[in-house]
Amino acid sequence: MDIETYGFIGLGLIGGSMARAIKAFSPDCRIIAYTPHRETVDAAKADGIIDEPIYEIGSAFSDCDYIFLCAPVEHNNTNIEVLKPFLNPKTTLTDIGSVKNSIHEKVKELGLEGQFIGGHPMTGTERIGYKNSKASLLENAYYILTKTESTDEERLERYRDLVKNMGALPLIVPYRQHDYITAAISHVPHVISASLVNLVKDNDSEDELMKTIAAGGFKDITRISSSSPTMWQQICSTNSDNISGLLGKYIDSLVEIKKAIDEHKNDEIFDFFSSARQYRESFMDIASGPIPKTFVLHVEIDDRPGRLAAVAVLLSENSINIKNIGIVHNREYERGTLRIELHSRKGLEKALKVLSENGYNVAEK
Repeated sequence: MDIETYGFIGLGLIGGSMARAIKAFSPDCRIIAYTPHRETVDAAKADGIIDEPIYEIGSAFSDCDYIFLCAPVEHNNTNIEVLKPFLNPKTTLTDIGSVKNSIHEKVKELGLEGQFIGGHPMTGTERIGYKNSKASLLENAYYILTKTESTDEERLERYRDLVKNMGALPLIVPYRQHDYITAAISHVPHVISASLVNLVKDNDSEDELMKTIAAGGFKDITRISSSSPTMWQQICSTNSDNISGLLGKYIDSLVEIKKAIDEHKNDEIFDFFSSARQYRESFMDIASGPIPKTFVLHVEIDDRPGRLAAVAVLLSENSINIKNIGIVHNREYERGTLRIELHSRKGLEKALKVLSENGYNVAEK
């Protein structure tokens, strides 16, 4: 059996996680990678994730079975032009961007539709960069594939199999529809999140009391504001029509609920929250989305020395890896005094069981 070669142009959080996932299921494969930051590919080589660091886009990519374009959205189009003279017809060229219209137009312009299939692993964390990558990031995440008019079904099926081997769930979506969907469930929420943070920043008192007591509810809905400003600037630029159109609809809905609040229309206010609750609770929880999940539980503990340490030791003794742990000082929206974040659903469920069995009052957030 031939050893497949995978090329990465860009190796950040998602690209690095994909390379790790590929190496995990196919340890004998060959992976090469280029980024403008030499230290990144050198680190990936030292980690055993890639087999060869590449320091410029060139003929080294000619032997690849797959090439993943993992740079920021606008840079991918430039990289395709640089890469084109070195492309082998056997190579499946793909990307991981959350906007598809632009790259599909570029591929058509360059006559590469026959070997391009768009890709978008709908996963991530608020942390960025190769150093935060992990193979498990792909597990049970939807992985959108977007065809061209010339996509070969056999090539598409091989790509689907690759996605499954990485632990993700392949889903074929027309690329224009993809951009509208991601605008609604990812791009607009990021704009809203940033606007909420700026709302507090611009209206806080000099002693920053709002910032000091911002609690779970506010932190949860604004967590994604920690994402890369450069990336979101490019996404807003390349998917502007969809984002602007949906923002307009969102603004209209805010105007409506503001009017209901101003006029004390309690039935309309109730329906507003009830409708959102019912729809939110209908969401399936089987796959990751473009906004990263958190696996969080709250534990009530006595305010005495050693109690936090006792919880941490108990979880450690049961081989439960804690991602983050901290005291909750504001209980307005919290059910406990200790907030523990785990790495996975499995870890969360195990922690809930262990703590409950040991007499702790514990609840999933």
